[in-house]
Amino acid sequence: MNALQQLIRFGWEQALSCLFPAVIFVSLAMTKILPLPFLPRYDWLLIICLLMQWWMVRSGLETVDELKVITLFHLIGLALELFKVHMGSWSYPEEGYSKIFGVPLYSGFMYASVASYLCQAWRRLKVELIKWPPFVVVVPLAAAIYLNFFTHHFWMDVRWWLSGLVLIVFGQSGVIYRINGRRYRMPLALSFGLIGFFIWIAENIATFFGAWEYPNQTGAWHVVNLGKVSSWLLLVIVSFLIVATLKQVKEKGPKE
Repeated sequence: MNALQQLIRFGWEQALSCLFPAVIFVSLAMTKILPLPFLPRYDWLLIICLLMQWWMVRSGLETVDELKVITLFHLIGLALELFKVHMGSWSYPEEGYSKIFGVPLYSGFMYASVASYLCQAWRRLKVELIKWPPFVVVVPLAAAIYLNFFTHHFWMDVRWWLSGLVLIVFGQSGVIYRINGRRYRMPLALSFGLIGFFIWIAENIATFFGAWEYPNQTGAWHVVNLGKVSSWLLLVIVSFLIVATLKQVKEKGPKE
């Protein structure tokens, strides 16, 4: 019973950490089923995301520092969206006043919601890093993973080489998290894989409700290729590395 209680508490903390992504999914579903008046759907989604972000900071569910991290992810995600849509990897076929070069601005919040989850889970579960690699290794690796999302359109795709480097660099790394005061440990590579897999599931839900559209989903919705898990896995790694690095910089900063 104690193990079951701990599992339920862990699930509850994870659910609370997923509040921002959950609002996005509900908004996608509701605006698909019940179109709102006056503005196109993409614009309503942007307004909902902005209001949700404001409420989370105002209510104390997110700190100002976490908002800075989330804003950074919004910009990183938006840059990736602009490039990928331009290259035809996916599209946003609906109309919207808040679209830039075919990309609605609300799309950046889908990346920001991943950062929101990481920040909230980190704080709620009191995450600690074990055997974290040096800064001079982590930053170039994160940059190389992110750049590969762009360069593989013009050069060979090195995602599997980068995945191998991740296993080498973080093979001994792990995270410690707490539930009801008890400490648990998980290999970092396993946490990357789990988050990446669940984001792939979320991607299927998002595309089903028309968040965006892959070329093979133009006529009718299809399950997203399982190979996309590798892309999300690498994106999760980049996200985690950025959050972890900023957390460490914050902790080592000047004390008041």
